[in-house]
Amino acid sequence: MTFSIIGMDPATGHLGFASQSHFFGVGAVVGRAEAGVGAVVSQAFANTDWPHLGLDGLRAGQAPAEIVAELVAADPLADYRQLLVMDAAGEHAAHTGGRCAPETGGAAGPDVIAAGNMLAAGDVADAMVAAAAEASAPLAHRLVRALAAAEAAGGDARGSQSACVTVVGGERSATPWREVLVDVRVDDHPDPVGELARLLPVQEAFGVVGATLFAPPLVIGDPTGIEDGAEAATAALAGAAGKLGANREADLWRAVVLIRSGAAEEGARLLDELTAARPALAGFVAGLARVGILP
Repeated sequence: MTFSIIGMDPATGHLGFASQSHFFGVGAVVGRAEAGVGAVVSQAFANTDWPHLGLDGLRAGQAPAEIVAELVAADPLADYRQLLVMDAAGEHAAHTGGRCAPETGGAAGPDVIAAGNMLAAGDVADAMVAAAAEASAPLAHRLVRALAAAEAAGGDARGSQSACVTVVGGERSATPWREVLVDVRVDDHPDPVGELARLLPVQEAFGVVGATLFAPPLVIGDPTGIEDGAEAATAALAGAAGKLGANREADLWRAVVLIRSGAAEEGARLLDELTAARPALAGFVAGLARVGILP
């Protein structure tokens, strides 16, 4: 019911996975990835323990092939399932059970591995691996392009319903939740892969907005020293605004940073433009002044 791909970018160390299924919310169940550790995908009558147990093994230093062998041996229903494991170095291993629902397929290349089941054609996994290798783009975009290639090759025999893409950093961390670079899910949509491709630039833009909002002193905290980062932040927010179109969230916080960093006239002009387009913002802006975010 699903096809998935795991990939690693050797230039950055980033790794992640992408999946599509004719099933609601595939991203909630199909896989897990952890920065500097690896990624694990379980599909085809998925064993939802496998991604967690697989990451446990990778953290402990087990090889992907060893993890696959152990998980398969311990599961009496493994013959119905598929499993993909990749470590932080790009080494990988896979399992497709003999009773996995056809058509099934699997393919692999340097730093990439893919598999699918209930497929309309047997070469869907090959199409994914080829697309991921050809694309010159950040890893998340390459993984989503691989899903699109899978659909073009026939995809899931039952159709499309949900899709996801997750990418994490390349360095192991004591706080791995901070190293999640991309986590975008489309739970129920007539074209989930197309919607995933549309959402990736939006996610990237809001990553810039979030980095501004949550990094004192750009928006919160004592503004002393804000000049050191204000120019880079406002430039990044301007770029984010270009990706967001009619959504003016990035422009709103760019105006706030401008005012807090001493470019009050430019920031005020931008706020005037925003409040003219959406009068309800005037009260919100006044509230920012009351709580000390704006002078």
